[in-house]
Amino acid sequence: MELQVNNSPFSQEQIDTLQRLLPSLTETQKAWLSGYLAAFQAQAGTVVPNQEAVSTNAAQPVLREVTILFGSETSNGQTLAEELTKKIKEQGFKATCSALDDFKVKKIKDVQDLLIVTATHGEGDPPDNAISFYEYLHSRRAPKLKDLRFSVLSLGDQSYEFFCQTGKDFDKRLEELGGERLYPRIDCDVDFDEPAEEWINGVVEKISEAKEAVSQPDNQLNQQAGIHAQELDLPAYSRTNPFKAEILENLNLNGRGSNKETRHLELSLAGSNLSFEPGDSLGIIPENDPNLVSQLISEMKWDPEEAVPVNKKGDMRSIFDALHTNLEITCLTKPLMNKAAEIFANDKLVELVAPVQKEALKDYITGRDLLDLIKDFPPTRELTPDEFVQILRKIPPRLYSITSSHKANPDEVHLTIGTVRYKAHGRERLGVCSGQSAERAEPGNLLPIYIQRNPNFKLPRDPEIPVIMIGPGTGVAPYRAFMEEREELDIKGKTWLFFGDQHFSSDFLYQVEWQNWLKEGILTRMDVAFSRDFEKKVYVQHLMLENSQDLYQWLQEGAYVYVCGDEKRMAKDVHQTLITIMEKEGGIRHEDAEQYLKDMRRQKRYQRDVY
Repeated sequence: MELQVNNSPFSQEQIDTLQRLLPSLTETQKAWLSGYLAAFQAQAGTVVPNQEAVSTNAAQPVLREVTILFGSETSNGQTLAEELTKKIKEQGFKATCSALDDFKVKKIKDVQDLLIVTATHGEGDPPDNAISFYEYLHSRRAPKLKDLRFSVLSLGDQSYEFFCQTGKDFDKRLEELGGERLYPRIDCDVDFDEPAEEWINGVVEKISEAKEAVSQPDNQLNQQAGIHAQELDLPAYSRTNPFKAEILENLNLNGRGSNKETRHLELSLAGSNLSFEPGDSLGIIPENDPNLVSQLISEMKWDPEEAVPVNKKGDMRSIFDALHTNLEITCLTKPLMNKAAEIFANDKLVELVAPVQKEALKDYITGRDLLDLIKDFPPTRELTPDEFVQILRKIPPRLYSITSSHKANPDEVHLTIGTVRYKAHGRERLGVCSGQSAERAEPGNLLPIYIQRNPNFKLPRDPEIPVIMIGPGTGVAPYRAFMEEREELDIKGKTWLFFGDQHFSSDFLYQVEWQNWLKEGILTRMDVAFSRDFEKKVYVQHLMLENSQDLYQWLQEGAYVYVCGDEKRMAKDVHQTLITIMEKEGGIRHEDAEQYLKDMRRQKRYQRDVY
């Protein structure tokens, strides 16, 4: 049948386009397009293939609406929230998904089912995009929520004292406000895939219990759309299925005499179908130092070839391989210390993990690893490798800000990695991934990688909006990607970089590139601070104060401010400096300056990628 305006829902212009396109498609392309459209409609909750299905859906009773909110510095929380949203929609429910700071907090009193996925930042703080919701929920303005059902998934890292604290706080507060817990909170460590899947499936099951009248045709259509999507997906590389990227270049950016070692890595993405945007991160699945593994095995007097299970599926590997590539051995956590005390049966270790020794335990685990633990508190009985690995967690991926633009380098991804070397407790120490990059990542070798989206660190859509970038040391990495992107798109709006490091002669990372961008007008202005070149140390925040009038003017023009780097010192100092500048140049009170930054954060004008 020929497409016409009177026998289809298309305009004449659309019909003309379709009639030009369809005859040129192969059967494979037609099948792919059919599946893609079905999957797209299913994901959007709009699968309406015919009038019969429409009338069936119209007869259904109104179901509870589900609100999914996420708080995350990276995209782990967002990815899980979107996966949950998709599964709930497949059950026939209406579901909305957004970041916590995009949700209008006063509407919480109208929410029926609330599902929160949240990380914890720093020492128990909510992530940046959860702060406003967190403060409102814990204020006196928060309403009673007696009609609300809720559940919380917490993402965290057990190496921090306040593990999953933000999720615990949300869970407790929602109950205090009268909400009913739909499904128990689950707290996830860095290896979150299995517990997160358990929570998602449990939540979906509980919500589905309320659905008794969704029509079978609708379910079938959604299932069919899902099958199409699965059949037609290209290989999807992810944290659990990383791409093996070839190392193309591995260069030391620091000059002779520097106290630092900063590696510039270039990796091939050929054949991966991976893409990214400026501001995204790259995850690397690292390997432990084989020398450290050998020392540990020797200390325990094990056979390095003895097989041990490496996951819940029962897959077996040698103890050497397991400690080399699967398990974390360089970081001690409180849960690990408690488990070790149980199986080591060492009285001194049992004493150390006692509640009254909280501060002593915290002091001990700082800067020590598994080899230290075994030497300081040797097991009083012979432990098998199988017993031992049960107390260890999977080695967590390391995330690094991407240093290149995909538009400028479509088959590559670049990283800037500062090598961590230090001496502690009588031994030389080396960062897990940074040490691997410095000593064992030769060109031609392969690294398991995946793309980590970061929707909270993105250039403004309007290229005319001024951009202020603050990033000392390796914190400059994402700004190189910003500049490459703008150069590729021939964007020459106002951009201002604040960069700092120790010495001008040896630590000016990517110096030639910044100077070229200044010359070409891609970068408008650059202020640099080299703290060890003069008697008085100068940092980026000092440069900001020296240029406070101009910086305030840029803020008044609507500038976006980006901060990347150390969270505990630099980012806090920069935050306070911005407040000082607004007080000085704008003549406003401290409280109003704080509120101004909060408003900037909600407007996505103040974005931070801190660690």
